[in-house]
Amino acid sequence: MKREDTVRNGHFLADRRWFFPIVIAGLIAGAIVTSSFIKAADYSLLCSVANTRSPQGVGKGSAAPIQLQAIIHYATSRITPQQNFREISVTFDVLEKRSPCNFLVFGLGYDSMMWTSLNPKGNTIFLEEDPKWVQTVLKDAPVLHAHPVKYRTQLKEADALLSHYRSEPSCFPSKAYLRGNDKCKLALTGFPDEFYDTEWDLIMIDAPRGYFPEAPGRMAAIFSAAVMARNRKGSGVTHVFLHDVDRRVEKVFAEEFLCRKYLVKSVGRLWHFEIPSAANMSSHGGAQFC
Repeated sequence: MKREDTVRNGHFLADRRWFFPIVIAGLIAGAIVTSSFIKAADYSLLCSVANTRSPQGVGKGSAAPIQLQAIIHYATSRITPQQNFREISVTFDVLEKRSPCNFLVFGLGYDSMMWTSLNPKGNTIFLEEDPKWVQTVLKDAPVLHAHPVKYRTQLKEADALLSHYRSEPSCFPSKAYLRGNDKCKLALTGFPDEFYDTEWDLIMIDAPRGYFPEAPGRMAAIFSAAVMARNRKGSGVTHVFLHDVDRRVEKVFAEEFLCRKYLVKSVGRLWHFEIPSAANMSSHGGAQFC
C-alpha cells in the first residue's frame, strides 16, 4: 500500500507481478488461470478460494464492473500490491464472509483497486496524507473513493503521545471520541464527515508513513481505530488489520490500544484483531484500553 515499500525494494519479483492479477481474476470470475503462470502450491490454494461460495461474499456470482476493471488494471501493470499473498489472504478471508461491508483503508496505493474490487457492493474508502499522490492515483483509477487528510502527529512524538494519553481524560477509553476532540492529541480530527458517520466493519492500517522522524506515524490511526471499534453500535466485532508490525511504534501502539487478547492472527508483517464493542467487553471503565 505504501510508496515507501516501492522505494526500499526497488523491484518486484516476476512471479508476484503475474500472480496477483491471476488471484484477482480467480476470486471474481472463477478458475481462469493456467498453471504456466503460478507455482503448483499456489495454484491449489487459488482453486480452493475461487470455488468458495457464500450468499453475499466476493466469491459468488458474476463479476461486477469494478472487479473487471481490477483485472485489467493489474494485468496491464508492472506494479503489484505491497502486501504478500499470505498477508492479503488474511483480509480476503474476512471480506469473503463480511462483504458487502464498510471497509476503511488508511493509505492509497498500488493495492487500492484490489481492495475495492474485493468489496464490490460495499463501501470502501481510502485516507491518504499526500494530496498530490491522491491526484496521481485517481488519474489512473478514478473509480476509487479517496480523501486527502492531514495528521497532527509526528513519529518522533510517539513516546510523548503515549504519556499524554495516560494523563489526558479525553483519551481514556470510557470517554474517548474523535470528531472535535482537540484535547486528545491521538484523536483524528478534521477528517471528512464520512469517516466519523460510518460504522466501519473492517479497518486496514497501512498508512500514513512511519519510517522517518517527521512522518505522521500511525499512532493516531491505531488509537482512533480502537476508539471506533469500542464505540461500535452494530452487531459483531470490528476487524482491524495492521501492517508493518515489525516496526517498534506499530507494535507498541497495537499492544497498547488494539490489545494482544484481541489478536486472532499474525501473518508476516500483518496482525489481525477482532475487537468487540465496549458494551460487549467484560471490563471497560478503566483508564487503559487493554
